Amino acid sequence: MWGNVMRWFGLIVCALAIGMVAWSRGIRGRAGADRYDIVVYGGTSAGVAAAVQARRMDKTVVIVAPRGKLGGMTSSGLGWTDTGRKDAIGGFAREFYRRIKEHYDRPEAWRYQRPEDYRYYRPDDDAMWTFEPHVAEAIFEDYVRRYRIPVLRRDRLVRPGGVLKRGTKITAIRLESGRTLAGRVFIDCSYEGDLMAEAGVQYVVGREANSVYGETINGVATRLNVHAHRFLVPVDPYRRPGDPSSGLLPGIDPEGPGREGEGDHRVQAYNYRLCLTDVRENQVPFRKPEGYDPLEYELLLRNFEAGDHRLPIHIAPMPNRKTDVNNLGAVSTDYIGRNYAYPDGSYEQRAEIERQHELYIRGLMWTLAHHPRVPAAVRREVSRWGWAKDEFVDNDHFPFQIYVREARRMVGTYVMTEHDCCRRRIAPDSVGLGSYNMDSHNVQRYVTEDGTVQNEGDVQETPGGPYVISYRSLLPKADQCSNLLVPVCLSASHAAYGSIRMEPVFMILGQSAATAAALALDQSVALHELDYSTLRRRLLADGQVLDLPPGAQPYEPLFPWRLPGIVVDETDAELSGSWRPSRAVQRYVGRYYMHDGGPQSRPSSARYRLTAPNDGTYRLRISYTPNANRATNVPVVVELPGGRRLSFRVNQRLTPSDGVFHELTQLRLSRGSTVTVYVSNRGCDGYVIIDAVQLLPVDRAENGAARRRRQQ
Repeated sequence: MWGNVMRWFGLIVCALAIGMVAWSRGIRGRAGADRYDIVVYGGTSAGVAAAVQARRMDKTVVIVAPRGKLGGMTSSGLGWTDTGRKDAIGGFAREFYRRIKEHYDRPEAWRYQRPEDYRYYRPDDDAMWTFEPHVAEAIFEDYVRRYRIPVLRRDRLVRPGGVLKRGTKITAIRLESGRTLAGRVFIDCSYEGDLMAEAGVQYVVGREANSVYGETINGVATRLNVHAHRFLVPVDPYRRPGDPSSGLLPGIDPEGPGREGEGDHRVQAYNYRLCLTDVRENQVPFRKPEGYDPLEYELLLRNFEAGDHRLPIHIAPMPNRKTDVNNLGAVSTDYIGRNYAYPDGSYEQRAEIERQHELYIRGLMWTLAHHPRVPAAVRREVSRWGWAKDEFVDNDHFPFQIYVREARRMVGTYVMTEHDCCRRRIAPDSVGLGSYNMDSHNVQRYVTEDGTVQNEGDVQETPGGPYVISYRSLLPKADQCSNLLVPVCLSASHAAYGSIRMEPVFMILGQSAATAAALALDQSVALHELDYSTLRRRLLADGQVLDLPPGAQPYEPLFPWRLPGIVVDETDAELSGSWRPSRAVQRYVGRYYMHDGGPQSRPSSARYRLTAPNDGTYRLRISYTPNANRATNVPVVVELPGGRRLSFRVNQRLTPSDGVFHELTQLRLSRGSTVTVYVSNRGCDGYVIIDAVQLLPVDRAENGAARRRRQQ
């Protein structure tokens, strides 16, 4: 009998021991699975935000971090935060940037620079938006350590077949290590949307046609290609210049560009955000990489030789004399057209694409610093820099995360579009605000009708202020998956995703997703049935910013056909000289305005013709975007019927009277008579802007009032 008692005692002890092990790893669920309330897939900034919020709401949580590192792009070189409106950033995201500021408030943080010499360190600010990669990573690591969040590093979802479902619910996911994670709610915080895709959720890759959601800046957009990231000079696309039979240089799409406004499979370009330094003692020099292919840089060199001597990288200063280097110009760090297979690619295919991007960028930096065909001024500038020795020390000083600007995008319960970003449609279930430009990098290079190379896909359209992001855009359709939230590859068109895809917004949405998950678990309701008012109260209590500023209005571009009177945009004028399109300063008519390149540019002029539709008095007005670098003495000549001429000088540093148009004069015109307006840059002391010219009928009542005032 005593032996039986001891046997039973031993069994109980073993059971307790097994239970303690299971408890230490999570709550045991299905056989062989570690069970958590919430499973977060992806170690991005959104993933950390989601996991921290889950712990703050007393839920068990685990992060699967396939790359081993935490923070995604925020800790992998993207120190120049794309904030948009900073007052739209709250909650965990704001807290993170406040912790960045607290770090740099400490004197010991400034090893290679004095804080007063770094212009983006402002002692009185509550947060700081620029930082070194290792500082961001340390803060993310401190969060998971402080909240005792388990992180499964360098492990990833089995693809295909890694998601186990019962009906519309994910029950568990299987990882390549052999581990199985069971959960009640899953949050896909990866840049690629692998968990979402494996769960059978509908998604899209590439650009929709404008017609799909009634947008204006989606799909093929050669006419929107007006920014700095284009070829400004003619460059031959063929391996042997002038010989199409020799084939195209690498990266030029023989099938491009496609029909304007139509959708396609193309994905905006990826790159790496580079952390360089000009401090010699902390510098690793650029070296010519093994596998260097000179043809990859032939377009770059030809572009220089054609006269475009711009420095083809954007160097944003970070603390301690480091940088966040990004794409700039016609040929730069964006490896255009080489990432189409990435979103749906296997792990092996993605790894090869990443390797090719790294090889290209390492070769680019060596080329810019050393190649004899690079202008001497560019070589001198780039040669000042080198890889930061104290960053990415376990990855040969190169960033660990490729910049996946866009991969899969869910087609969920609510699709965010251009109309949401511009507040033409406002969702009633806000879980955060966005405010950055609708921003897409180029998606392709193609051969133009005149036989030169050009880039396509670069779109930078302002939303005109903050906008709300719908809770439903984080949810798949309920009949596809009912216990999954997707705050990174969320439900959005290509146009809208270009604005939403910023790291602070990902943190905001990661926190909001975890809040919704925890509340749904507390209330034993499905995610799709969660009462929004309950979610809203908790989000506000945790510091999220959910509401638009007072007086926020829909943003409508000033298309000429929407304006009163007769309006001729600069795109319909007769141009000569060096006019260049731009959208740098708001607000303009049409898709963009043009500038002449500044005081040293060659003579340029524009001629507009406007015809009066009826007899009457008209205001003759011109539009321009004012700025401190504009000319104060822009000559404008007006030719009237009968040969009469009027001359004006316009100070384009002054804001036009109605914010857009400046009135030159009033004219009495007969029906069918034509007015010709000439604008030139002759003798000007700054940038000359051309935009629209307008003939606006003067209201009869206004004429009567003016007449009465004169009689008095």
